[in-house]
This record gives sequence, C-alpha cells and structure tokens, in this order.
Amino acid sequence: MEHKKELEEKLNEISGILQKEFKTEKDVGVLAGISGIALFHFYYSKYLDIDTQADIGINILEEIIERINNGYQFPTFCSGIAGAGWVFEHLLEEDFMDSENDELLADLDEYLLSVMSYDMQRGQYDFLHAGVGYAFYFLKRYRNTRSDELKQRYREYLNKMVADLEATSQKDENGLKWEAVLDRDTGQRGFNLSLSHGMSSIIIFLSKLYEFDEFKSSTEPLLKGAIQYIRSKELKGNDLYSLYPSWVTEENNDRRSRLAWCYGDLGIGLAFWRASAVLKDEELRGKALNILRHGANRRKNEETGIRDAGICHGSYGNAQIFNRIYKETGEETFREATYYWIDHGLKMAIYEDGNAGYKQWNGMDEDWVNRLSLLEGVAGIGLTIIDYLADFESHWDECLMIS
Repeated sequence: MEHKKELEEKLNEISGILQKEFKTEKDVGVLAGISGIALFHFYYSKYLDIDTQADIGINILEEIIERINNGYQFPTFCSGIAGAGWVFEHLLEEDFMDSENDELLADLDEYLLSVMSYDMQRGQYDFLHAGVGYAFYFLKRYRNTRSDELKQRYREYLNKMVADLEATSQKDENGLKWEAVLDRDTGQRGFNLSLSHGMSSIIIFLSKLYEFDEFKSSTEPLLKGAIQYIRSKELKGNDLYSLYPSWVTEENNDRRSRLAWCYGDLGIGLAFWRASAVLKDEELRGKALNILRHGANRRKNEETGIRDAGICHGSYGNAQIFNRIYKETGEETFREATYYWIDHGLKMAIYEDGNAGYKQWNGMDEDWVNRLSLLEGVAGIGLTIIDYLADFESHWDECLMIS
C-alpha cells in the first residue's frame, strides 16, 4: 500500500487534534459539526482494532445529547440536528452501537418536519442547509426504524417532500428544473446543477427513494426529468476541461466548473451513476462512467481548481469519490486517480501551524484557516485516509451522497 506509514502517522496526528479540540466546534451536524468528528473516531477505532477511539466517539455523542437537552436548536443536515441524527442512525446500521434510536430521535421529528416544510414552501431545497437535507435524514429513519407507527410517519414525510419537489419544479423542453439563489450577496437566481446545493443532490435523493416500491411511481417522473434537464446542459467543444457548468442562468452557462465534490462534473457523474443503477439504464450508466473517467484524467491546476486538501473542494474529496467508484467498478483508471489525489493531499500538509499540517483556503476572507470538520477539515481527511487504507468496507460517505 502506497504511503501507508505516512498516512498512518497523519491519522495519529488527526486523532490527537480532534480529541483535544472537538468541543471548540459549536455545531453538532455531520458535515460541519461534532457528530462528523465522532464518525472519525469510531472508524479509526475499527481500523486500529482498539476501543479507546470508540470511547472518544461515545463521549462526543454524549456531548451532542447534552447540547440538545440544553436548548441547542440549529436544525440543518450539514451543521445541525438532522445531521447529528443521521450519524446516530449510521452508527446503529454499522454495528458501532446497539441501542435503539427511536426513543432518542422521534421527539425531534415534528420540529425538523416544520423546518423542512417551511424551506420547501420558499423553494429552498439545498441539501446542506435546507429541504433535501431533512428529507435525506428522514429517509435514513424510514429505513431503520423498527416501529410500524414511525415507519408510516416517515413515509408521510417523504411523500410530502416528493410532492413539494413536484410543486416547486419548472418544466421546459429540456426536462424538469428547480430554481435557486446562486449568489446570496447579489440575489442572482438560476438553476444550480451541483451536488452540494443543487439538482444533483435531488437526483441522488430521488434515486434512493426509488429503491422502495412505495415511492417508485411518484419519484420516477421527477428523477427522469431532472436527469434530462442536466444532460441538456452538457457543454460542447474540443477544448473543454469540464463537461457541465456549475449552474445555468438566463444570461449564460458558467462554462467552467472545478473538479470537486461540491460543484462540477463529479457530482453530476455520481448522480447519473446512482440513478442508472436504480433505473437499470445502461445508456445512462455509460454516460456516468464517461463523465467520471473524464474527471479522473483532469490533473493540471488550471483544470481542477484545487487549492486545499479537504473533502468539500480539495484533494481528499476527489480521492474519496474515485476510490468509491473504483470499488464499485474495478476500473484501473479510478484506482490511479485515487492514488494521485491521496498523494496530492499528502503534499498539501505544509503548514507548521496547521492541523496535522493542513489548512483550508477561505475564499471569502482570502486567508488560510484551520478546520476540524468532516466537510472542510481534518476529520474528513482522516476518514478518507481510513477508507483508502482499510481492508473493511464502510459507507460513512453516504452523508456526502457519495455511496
């Protein structure tokens, strides 16, 4: 295994930093809060085959419960209660915990439903911060609850979300699309194609719902319409380094998109890949693989836009995506891309005052900052390294809609 010793040293550094500093994170969510840090410790415990790291994870879960009991109310999947609830469910699924979550989590349902409904009434479907994120959490609960009463409740919540997506969609000759705010500062609106905030997340969410017979008929037209719309926006030309824009406006398509989890071709490729599996659409499967292969061959800085190492828009996010697709296809192209981005990520650990040598580029303030979180910081870097090194299968990256 390439770089194994160096990567294991990084994991040890990351573990020490997270254990020492996790309480400085004010939020509890999976992507930008302490529940994502708990995920790292549970998986690191499994990798090392020792209990001490899991004990740290348990301490973090206890901290989350205490914060909520003391009045913490921020709801979102990325930063708040919905994301923390997703982590509790995931840990149960993966046998890290044996306690039931129904009693712990069900009391939060009405609050999260009210926020989801409010967001969707305003057309705010954003996976990280609005409607799709809550629905993604409710889908996890729907899968796992052992209570028939709760299962029926979550079925109703999910049917409501599908109805809201249908009501807020716009139909044109290219398919179905959902309008969103593209720039909060200017108020610019358009059609966001991304995985983090846009329509690719709708496709993956609907694909996961489509796996259940009770949602097939309601989700199929939305799923196929969204795919049709994004496909219609494929860029044409011989000198393209990205195949799709990040978003579409009346004025023009943003013709360049970065190589990253958050925006660009990789999220669209993942969305088509997941949809092709549930729809049993071989042509779409081929399209998805071609998009992902094209991304695997993008390496130059001017073609990728990579400036830092974190999952959101950095080296390790690309590594995690290509590693996941390699595991599912066995294609050498994706194995090579995984290694390239792992190596690239290691080379970015250059900051003496960084967390394990890592800092994130903060474009708004134009400054390099330390981050702990799964999405932007060293918890996510650590989880990606574990997935690369481990001989066991894991699906923690479902929280990013990767698996």
